[in-house]
Parts: sequence; C-alpha cells; structure tokens
Amino acid sequence: MPQLSMLIVMIAALMIPLFMARFKINGIPTAVAEIVVGILLGKTGLRFVTTTTDLTFLSSLGVIVLIFLSGMEINFELFVQKPRANRDGTVPRSPVFLAGSAFVGVVITALVLAVVLKMLGLFSDVMLATILFSTIALGVVIAALTEQELLSKPLGQTILLTAALGEIIPLLALTVYSTINGGHAARIWLVLLIFLAAIILLRRFKAVYQFFARIDKSTTQLDIRLAFFLIFVLVTIAENVGAENILGAFLAGIVMKLLRPSEVTRDKLTSIGYGFFIPIFFIMTGAKLNLRTMMGNPQALMLIPVFFVCFALAKLIPFFIFHQRFNARNSAAGAVLTSTTITLVIPTLTIARNLNAITSDQSGAFTLAAVLSCVIAPIVFNKLYRPQPEDEERTRVTFLGANILTVPVAQQLAKGMYDITMVTDSEKNYRTYNSQVNVKLLAALDDDALTQAGVFDTDILVLGYFDADRNYRIARMAVEHKVARVVARFETREAGDDHLEELAADGVELFNTFTVNASLLRGMIESPSTLKLLTDTEAGLYEVEVHNHRYTGKTLQSLPDIGAITVSRIYRNGHFVAPHGDTLIEPNDHLIFTGSKDAARTLRQQLGARN
Repeated sequence: MPQLSMLIVMIAALMIPLFMARFKINGIPTAVAEIVVGILLGKTGLRFVTTTTDLTFLSSLGVIVLIFLSGMEINFELFVQKPRANRDGTVPRSPVFLAGSAFVGVVITALVLAVVLKMLGLFSDVMLATILFSTIALGVVIAALTEQELLSKPLGQTILLTAALGEIIPLLALTVYSTINGGHAARIWLVLLIFLAAIILLRRFKAVYQFFARIDKSTTQLDIRLAFFLIFVLVTIAENVGAENILGAFLAGIVMKLLRPSEVTRDKLTSIGYGFFIPIFFIMTGAKLNLRTMMGNPQALMLIPVFFVCFALAKLIPFFIFHQRFNARNSAAGAVLTSTTITLVIPTLTIARNLNAITSDQSGAFTLAAVLSCVIAPIVFNKLYRPQPEDEERTRVTFLGANILTVPVAQQLAKGMYDITMVTDSEKNYRTYNSQVNVKLLAALDDDALTQAGVFDTDILVLGYFDADRNYRIARMAVEHKVARVVARFETREAGDDHLEELAADGVELFNTFTVNASLLRGMIESPSTLKLLTDTEAGLYEVEVHNHRYTGKTLQSLPDIGAITVSRIYRNGHFVAPHGDTLIEPNDHLIFTGSKDAARTLRQQLGARN
C-alpha cells in the first residue's frame, strides 16, 4: 500500500518536532531524529514504510532543496571582511585565513586516514573516503552557531567558513569522482557549463529581481517561482553534462543568495524545504537502511566506530589553527563542531552505490557514523563553548572633527557598547581635547589619508565639522566606501539644497544643532517628562534593529526580560507600528523602547546579533 507508506512518513514528519519540543530534546538536530525514526519505521525496525515511486521522487527533491538551501546559507561578505584590530592595535588572523588553513589540514588528514584504511583492508577507495571524511554538515553547523548567537562573531565566522569549504570542496570533488568513475572522464570539461549557466542566470536576473518585487502579489509568489526555476534549470544542465544534480542545486542556491532576496523570501523557501521536502529525505534515508544484515556481520559493525573516529580525527587540525586566535576551550569546541557531517555524506553514498563503488554494509556504516557525529558533536560543542570578550563585538563609531559638540558625545558613548575613534586635522583641537578622549591627528583629510587611517572602516561615521562643504565632500567618500551609517552635520546651506537631498537619497543622516535645540525646547514645554526620560542617566529611550532570526516570528510578549522594558513603537518598512503584546516581530524591525541601561544592553545583544 504505497499510500499508507506516504501517510506514515507525513505523520512522522509532523510528530517528530512536536515530540522533541514536548520532551525538550534540544541537543540533537532534527535531521538526526528524522533518520532515527526512519530506521525504526523502515527495513530495520517495524517495516511500516516501504520505498515507493512517490517517496523516492519526493526524497530526491528533498536532497536537492536541502543542498539549494545550503548554498543560500553561504555569506560571501565574510570572504572580504577585514578583522577588527585588537585594543593593542594588532590585527588578528582573519576568519578567511583561519578557515582556509583549517580546511587544508582537514583534507590532508582525511587523505592520510583514507590511505591507512586501505592499508588495513577496511576500505579500498581512497578518493571516496577522502571526500567523505572532508565533508562538514553546513546546515547543522549553522543551527548550532545560531543557537549560541555566534554567526556574526569572529569564532562563529571562522567555523562557518570552514563548514562552507567543507561543503563546497567535497561537492566539487564528488562531481569529478562521479564523472571519472561513471565512464565520462572525457566529458569532465562540460562541468564548466554549469558554472557558465549559473553566471548567465545571475547576470540575467540581477537587474529584474527588483522589478519582480514590485509586481509580485500573493497569487504569483514570483520569488519562489524564480527559486525553483533556478533549481531545475541548473539541475537539468548538471545531469545532462554528466555531473551530479546536487552540484546544480548548490549553484542555484548561490545564485539566489547573490540576488539578495528579502528575509521574507528566505523564510518562505526555508518553510517549503524544511516543512515538507527535507523531512521526507531524512526519514527515507533511515527507512532504507537495513541494520538487520549489519548486525549479523561483525566486520560491518566494526566499521561504524572506525568511520566515526575517522570523521573526528579528520577535524583535528582545525583545533591548532583556531587556537592561533581563540582560547583552547573555544578552539576545541569549534573543531568538534566541524566534525559534524551528514548533509553531503548521504548523497555521496547514494552516488557511490549507483557506481558500485561501495557495498550496502559500508554505506550503512558510514551513515550511522555520520548520524553519531551529528548527535555527539553539537552536544559537546555546547558543553565546551564559553563566550569570550572577543565574541562581544562593540559598535564602532568614528567622529571626524574634535570639538565642543562631538567630544562630550564621544565620552558618553564610550561608557556603553561602543568603540570610539576620534579624528581631527586641527592641531589646536588635538592639544585641547586629546587629554579628555583619545584623538588621532591627521595632516590631511583626502581619500587616501582617511582610508589609510581606517576612518571608513567603521559602523557609524559622524562628521562633526562646522564646515558644510568639508562634511559634504567626506560624506560622498563615505558613501563610496559603503560605510553602513553616516551622520553629517550641516549648520548652514553652504553645501546647497541639491547636495543635501543627494546625500539624504544615499542614506546619509543629516542634522544641525539649531533644529535639535528647537526640538528640545519645544519638548521641554510640551512634554517635560519625555525630555527627562531622554536625558536620564539611569534609564532612557533606546532603539534596536532586529537581526537575530531566533526572535523573528515571535510575539513581543515573548521577548526576554520584557517586564524590564516598555516598547513604545516599532519602525517597520518606513512606517511606525503601534505595538501590542501579540504583535509579531519581523526581520529588520526597529524596536523603540524605554528601560534601564542594563536592560537595553541585554536586549541589544540578543536581538541585534546577526545570524
């Protein structure tokens, strides 16, 4: 009864997360739980689920969507980000350098382990074993880092990049392996057509993607249609040039990522994948395993701990690489987490079985070893990891111009979660204010001098000069250098209305003291209590932008320590929204709230963490 098998799989997919939530099983990834349930329901256990045409098709779509979403998880900005200097002025090793070095060590160790297994007569295919031992489960790593709110922090970035390499490089190696072993070695150059097609699709849709957003409506869902169009085009090309379909799916995810989809689009794609297709893939993976035969084969049983140890040993080198920047405990935690593997292992084993390069017992042993790694590694990671000062990044604010306006503000901000840098070209002001706040003296304020001084390497740049023309010129430089926020002072109209409108259109925030003073005077007359709140040293009015997806989709009343704050407004998509206890938080919401400084600091750390 094929329909009965489908129904049982659907019921299992629904009940597994409910069961885990009910009994607070948080240390085990859902994917692992789905494989275990599949084992209980399939050939090994009760045999309620059998392999049918429909389930095989949906399972194949599941792995394609899983790899597609993995491609979308890669943050390419991490490859170009420069590490922040330490307080002593030294620049630490960048996450890119650490991750690249760590993964080179993984590949070398995996190759050595593969050769040892062949010498011992346990597994003869060196290239296949190297690929398997080099893989890292990017999805599981992201889930663990998200739970610890580490994705935007140096340690999290380093682990994430290592995991990304542990998915990209083995995937490319698997494509070469399957092409050669499938008898298509002469056609291996055709694999380049997939990358060419991906580049063409990216260039073709980059210009029209914003147009899609303008004409989209609930009955068309153009963003989702585009995603599945990219998947099937690149998967079809991959299959026709002799490559694996998962390479096409991975490139489709990268193309979709580079199109910069909205958070809503990402949420919808994730919902489709993890809500339907991917659970079927993992459940059917467990259902197809026949551990009954393995139990009667001592050699097959022995392979499970052997492969598990190899998965762990292959990730030993990252500990020493990570330790160049992080403490021993967190370096060990990172190395343990990179030993997690399952996402690419199962597709690799499927391909190997189709090529008759591996026996069913060996495939089962690899699968169970991978399952064990997903159960044990995240638990050990959570036990080992401890937050360090390096993980608590402060907002960098650079003031250009040291004067009676900027210096007091810098002194106040330095007491909070801000790293303050002050720069001036006035030797007189340098001598006057350097004893009150650390000031850098520059001989010139041209682009080269400012860039070399690191003025544009900041989160917020405040232009505090009285000279409007100078502020305009530097603001234009900051826009070109893509500074996240630029606040510019314009006391007069010397820069011209057109220039000010131009800066405002580019996102530069403009202010002048006359307008501010007038507003404060009016506030003192009309709302004296509000003004007292703004100037209170113990409590105040604060704002936080929501980046932490752990809290999006949840209600305001479910926020941590909600009793210690009062949310007065939500600024969303250019409009203010009146908050209620059951108001759902959306990505990039700006919560405007009152509370103590400690409560504000805690809420900013939790909601503002990028992941």
